[in-house]
Amino acid sequence: MSNGYDLRNLAPYACSGATSKGRLYPEPDPVHRTQYQRDRDRIIHSSAFRRLEYKTQVFVNHEGDLFRTRLTHSLEVSQIARSIARKLNLHEDLAETIAIAHDLGHAPFGHAGQDALNRCMKGIGGFEHNLQSLRVVDELEEKYAEFPGLNLSFESREGILKHCSNKDAKKLGDLGQRFLTKNQPSLEAQACDKADEIAYNNHDIDDGVRYGLITTEQLLETQLFREQHEIVMQKYPNISHTCLIHEVIRRMISRMVVDLIDTSRSRIEKLDLHHPDDARNQDGYIVSFSEDMKKQTLELKQFLMTNLYRHYRVQRMTTKAEKVLNALFEAFINDLRILPPDALKHCNRLKEKMGENGIARGVSDYIAGMTDRYAIVEYERIFNPRQLSFANLIP
Repeated sequence: MSNGYDLRNLAPYACSGATSKGRLYPEPDPVHRTQYQRDRDRIIHSSAFRRLEYKTQVFVNHEGDLFRTRLTHSLEVSQIARSIARKLNLHEDLAETIAIAHDLGHAPFGHAGQDALNRCMKGIGGFEHNLQSLRVVDELEEKYAEFPGLNLSFESREGILKHCSNKDAKKLGDLGQRFLTKNQPSLEAQACDKADEIAYNNHDIDDGVRYGLITTEQLLETQLFREQHEIVMQKYPNISHTCLIHEVIRRMISRMVVDLIDTSRSRIEKLDLHHPDDARNQDGYIVSFSEDMKKQTLELKQFLMTNLYRHYRVQRMTTKAEKVLNALFEAFINDLRILPPDALKHCNRLKEKMGENGIARGVSDYIAGMTDRYAIVEYERIFNPRQLSFANLIP
């Protein structure tokens, strides 16, 4: 059943409602929407998606209003993923769904927050944002009377779960099977994965330059930036620095997307795929860059790691973030009475289900769901003696 989607645009190796592996809880087919449009709409209307507006990529949210957040990043990934899916005749709705959901489980303060929560949860399951994203859509969102979570399709959930250890995969049934058998996700999930890489590499450059952490002169060390910089300067010799950075970055994105589409299309033609599972049964990703582009993107990643992510000013923010989350976790674990009522109920439910480890998982869920600024406010409420007035203690 197409539900309004033009199936003539879909390749036989694309996912579709007709080949979907279904939902955890069976539902009637949507009216005037595809299965994956339904998934996308449920995510957009979720609380977790709205909170992405105040969760960071690299910079703490209050550092500035123009930096990328998890929300703007997800939208940028979605735009790139749809472009790739369209040219490869994949299901655009599914690619978009995976894109807007892929960061739902991120803790506040970016990767620093994830690392802090993972250390807090050491020995009791750890914390990993991909698994947390799955928890969000499968369990933590409370919207519907007939089922927990958002009850997304298998294909959307598969795309959200980008990484998974064998230990965790064994607990996930059919969804975790591909990690045990070393199979691949759908081509739509692969397209979204690469769109994510394209988006964060290029947009972190933009934010890094704006914040004064990296310079144009430093970026000229990388081939991908240098080649596009030369093209822009030859065409617009008197261009302003602001426009220069934008023109270079948009050309870098275009260069990477075109390479990815052309390379992937060639691989698809050689493999002669006839079903979505034909793509899953390959040894590695079909949607991928050429060997030359892989080298250039690796060089760019290494540059960003050395010059941006390990910059001392970023490290200072990271250290502060880790201290905030460590302190919050310890405070809640040691005295559940200071948790808000809904968070306390969640911890008690998990305790009945999982034993004492359920309390820690519930606290982890509560903290992971915080925005950057909410985590900072909670820290102030609990630890700042000047916040002793009753009004300031109310969440």
